[in-house]
Formats: sequence, structure tokens, C-alpha cells
Amino acid sequence: MARLPRYGLPGQPQHVIQRGNNRAALFATDTDYLFFRDCLAEACSRHTCCVHAYVFMTNHVHLLMTPDDEGGIGKVMQSVGRRYVQYFNFTYQRTGTLWEGRYKATPVDTDRYLLTCYRYIELNPVRAGLVSEPRAYRWSSHGQNALGIPDPLVTAHERYQALGRDDIERQTAYQALFHERLDGQTLNTIREATNKGWALGNDKFKDEIEVLLRRRTRPLPKGGSRRRKEVEEDPQ
Repeated sequence: MARLPRYGLPGQPQHVIQRGNNRAALFATDTDYLFFRDCLAEACSRHTCCVHAYVFMTNHVHLLMTPDDEGGIGKVMQSVGRRYVQYFNFTYQRTGTLWEGRYKATPVDTDRYLLTCYRYIELNPVRAGLVSEPRAYRWSSHGQNALGIPDPLVTAHERYQALGRDDIERQTAYQALFHERLDGQTLNTIREATNKGWALGNDKFKDEIEVLLRRRTRPLPKGGSRRRKEVEEDPQ
């Protein structure tokens, strides 16, 4: 079945996931994480994308990023993918693919889901049982967003900036968002939207994206036409 087209939406935040092939490890040492972060920072600078939140897990990465132009995210992911695979294969004397197909991505409703997506991403190591709190995980944006630890990869989104009048107020307000864990329904909504290529937001947001891009942003209703079912989401 044909894949749905990418969301080419300049100025619209997107949640992006890239996994290792067969869930294999992408990182083995601190040097690997650092090199990947450098590759990502350089590619984002070259292709004018901003990263607002991120986490590098052992076998996958999550990014919340906003492109300045239509193809920005695709160019970033292609650049990082090629450069990091060359490094990884050379370092560990391996050959072949490192990634599990195409990256997954969904546009994020800024008003409804942006800060929730920040939390979803930075709480990944906690849900995985790697740490008891997000500040204990080194390879994420939480240090910058919650604690003010400088991270040149991170650019604050307007919604984050609105949390306070200065850095201290914003960091305090941001930390307070983590006092409660995300509920199961919210987790499932974010996962399904990202893995299946649906827009992450309310019906109004999805309608607006459909009009702009002339593509589906949600599953077909039961009993939809056979012709429309020929275009399905990228399989999980």
C-alpha cells in the first residue's frame, strides 16, 4: 500500500521518532551519543530546524522539532542518518543498515499537545526504568528545559517561553509539569499518532492540516470507501 506523504509544514512542530533496525542498539558509548548530538546540531543549523526537546535512548531517538521550510526535517534526518551510520559502521566494524526504515513523524497541536509532548519525550527514560526521574538521564533536553544546563542543541519554543518572565520562572514552571505522570490514554494517543502518521491534536487541528496538505490526518471511519483505503499509514 502507498505511504501517506510527509507533513511539509514550515513553522509547525513535529514529533519525530527514529528506531534502530530490529530495535538494535544505536549507541554503545558516550562518544556515540556525543557524535550523534553533534551531527544533529550541525544538520539542524544547515537546514534551519529547531529542536525543542529530545531524548536519545539506547535503540531509538525522540525529537520535537520545528522546520523553517517544507523539507527541513527530512533533510535533517537524511543528513544525520547517513553521517552517523558511516561513523557507527566504521567504529564497530559492521556493514548494512542501522535504521528501521523511515523515521516516524506527526505534527503537534501547539496549544493542546506541545508541552505534553515535551514531557512525553523527556519521561521516556523513566518509563523505561533507566532512571527514577528525568533529571537523572544525561542524554535528553531535560537538563536545559528544567534545570538551565546549557545545551546548544535546544531552542525554546514560544509555548515554553510563555511559562515565565525569565529563565528561573520558566524552569520552575516546567519542573512543576512533571509532578504528575502522563496518563495511559495520553501516552497511547501520542504513540498512535506518531507511529501511524496521524496529526496529534483535536479535530479542528486535524481539519486544518487536511485542508493545507490535502492528505488524511486520522484513520478512515469504519466502512470507508475501498479506494480511500488503498492509501494507508506507514506500518508500525
